[in-house]
Amino acid sequence: MTRLSLSRRLFVSAAPALAVAGTAVGTAHAAATGSSDPRLSPRIIGNPNAKVLVQEWFSLTCTHCAHFATEEFPKIKEQLIDTGKIRYQFHDFCGDRVGLTAAMVARSLPEERYVPFLEALFSSQMQWAFASGGDPMQRLQQMSALAGVSAAQFDAISKDNVFAEALFDQVKKDNDTYNIGGTPYFRFNNTHYDQDPETYEKFADLVAKAS
Repeated sequence: MTRLSLSRRLFVSAAPALAVAGTAVGTAHAAATGSSDPRLSPRIIGNPNAKVLVQEWFSLTCTHCAHFATEEFPKIKEQLIDTGKIRYQFHDFCGDRVGLTAAMVARSLPEERYVPFLEALFSSQMQWAFASGGDPMQRLQQMSALAGVSAAQFDAISKDNVFAEALFDQVKKDNDTYNIGGTPYFRFNNTHYDQDPETYEKFADLVAKAS
């Protein structure tokens, strides 16, 4: 589990001013007004009638989250989500400037491209977020370009202070509600699990207990 320290200063400094450098992807050009901003709408996949709702809070720069996303989630998607056994909801819990910007870009994409972009970022996390030398924000911009986000669009998203504040407020609300100490953090219906399950079998057992 990656421990996080929430700081409004961190979020504000990550997006110092609202600057429009062109029309952003999808609805990213719209002013963020809390929950009315479609970029902050729930990101849920799977059977809407499934008895178990699994929720994950993650940061795109969390190495434990990347392990879960690359080693466990593919089988979870195949065996539990695609088969209709669970619903799965993604929640941002960003802990640094780069992770915040990555989350903002992901949520600015059309919803059908949201999960593939997360998968791409997690599978190459060490290359864009932690490689020695260079600027991780520049590498993130290059990753975003592969998802169809132009340099101007990336600049507009990363400098959208209103969006950053709204995302911070949602993260803080979740933290106050669930006392999230780090990522990944899960809820299986009303039961929490505050670390990487580490195996598909453990994850499936948590699902079964929540059924």
